[in-house]
Formats: sequence, C-alpha cells, structure tokens
Amino acid sequence: MIDIKVKTFTELTSRELYKVLQLRSEVFVVEQDCVYQDLDGKDQKALHVIGFKNDKVVAYTRLFKPGDYFENASIGRVVVRKMERQHAYGYAIMKASIIAIKKYYSTTKIKISAQVYLKRFYNNLEFFEVGESYLEDGIPHIAMVKT
Repeated sequence: MIDIKVKTFTELTSRELYKVLQLRSEVFVVEQDCVYQDLDGKDQKALHVIGFKNDKVVAYTRLFKPGDYFENASIGRVVVRKMERQHAYGYAIMKASIIAIKKYYSTTKIKISAQVYLKRFYNNLEFFEVGESYLEDGIPHIAMVKT
C-alpha cells in the first residue's frame, strides 16, 4: 500500500523534490539508458502526484492542465521504482492522477505520450492509441487519449 499525495511545485519540500528527481533519474536516465534533459522547466507549472512507501518515493507522475503541454490535460513522467513494480503501484499512481485531473482541472479528457511497450498497461486504464508511433529521446512512443 502506498500513500499518494498531490502537490503543486511550491508545496513540495526540498526533500520531496530531491526524492522525486532522484527516482526520475534512476529510471529514465540510468535504467533506460537515456540521456535527456529531465529538468525541462515544466515542473513549476505541473501538479505532482507522489506515491510514498515508508517515507520513500516509489511512484510518481506530473500533471498538466489543458493547454500547458497538449490541448488536453496530460500526465507525464510516469514512473515506479523498479523493485516496487510487482505491487501494481503504476495502476495506483495513474488512477490517482486521473482523479486529480478531474478534481483540479475539471476534465476527463487526457492525452499522454506513452512508451510503446507500455501500451497494454495504458489500455487497461482506458487510454487508446492515436496516430503512429514516434521516437522521443530515442525511445518508441505513441500518443494515447482517454476521454
């Protein structure tokens, strides 16, 4: 079981921010062997959905209101610590993110840029492919929408 919190950038403590950035770097840069600019200047306008387990950040997403990133609301930087993936925390953090978008942005239409290998995971959350796959930071992605 994880404790999920939704925070604006200014509500994050420096310790929480450090743990979030550490997890994103651990998975997206080291595990996926992808050199890219994670600190992209978008965190300041995002809502941060953080899954804690025993004071450790084990799952995370960031949310954008319609027009900030895509025309629709969006969820990005979806990540679960490798050693915690067997607990279905990915579903927990995504469900919390979908609820937060409805609560804070008053919409249910969400667009994501998903890594292709996670298509079935997102299909299970009622996201469906739009268009063709494309490379983002050298990794195959596909646009997906939930209405």
